[in-house]
Amino acid sequence: MKVLLTSGGIQNDSQRRALVDLLGKPIAEAHALCIPTAVYGMKEGPYHAYSFITGTGSTPMCELGFQSVGVLELTALPSLDESLWVPLVEQADVLLVNGGDPLFLNYWMKKSGLAERLPSLKAVYVGLSAGSMVLTPRIGQAFVEWTPPHTTSDETLGLVDFSIFPHLDHELLPENTLDEAVKWAADLRGPSYAIDDQTAIQVVDGVVEVISEGHWKRFD
Repeated sequence: MKVLLTSGGIQNDSQRRALVDLLGKPIAEAHALCIPTAVYGMKEGPYHAYSFITGTGSTPMCELGFQSVGVLELTALPSLDESLWVPLVEQADVLLVNGGDPLFLNYWMKKSGLAERLPSLKAVYVGLSAGSMVLTPRIGQAFVEWTPPHTTSDETLGLVDFSIFPHLDHELLPENTLDEAVKWAADLRGPSYAIDDQTAIQVVDGVVEVISEGHWKRFD
């Protein structure tokens, strides 16, 4: 499994080069599926979904110049025959997974059946904020807002072995300071990273590499 976990999308040349290396081909030759689902768990989600899909927001993903981009809406998949969507996922070069509410995304990753397919896909997984957090073992109670039925757990998919505190020192999120990240990390059982929007974490076959033109902190 090839993974590129970002806080704010592909923001700089280092992140873009990492994506190209993972794809093994130019972005212009790659076919992408974007997954907007997580953002529907937030206020004004439909408007944020539109900006993600159309590339009119501040978190570059769908507008990177892919040969094609399709929309994979996880909430629709349980009502569809798998023959209508599974082949498309298996053929995709990259999955672009939007930010929003990580537990809402976790719920629909599992309910749709996509979660169990992720480890075997050839596609590069590129996460944005919640789209990155959903692959971790836990998001931490500080990021719990929407909760699925019958549980208050902050556990997510656990396909990587560390947790992520995104948007470190973001100008629009004054609460996302390093001091708050330290408190967040202290509540977790395993390793974790606080990353800003100029940082990404690459994972290939379990090997972790931080790619950054900004600042980040690892907590053990």
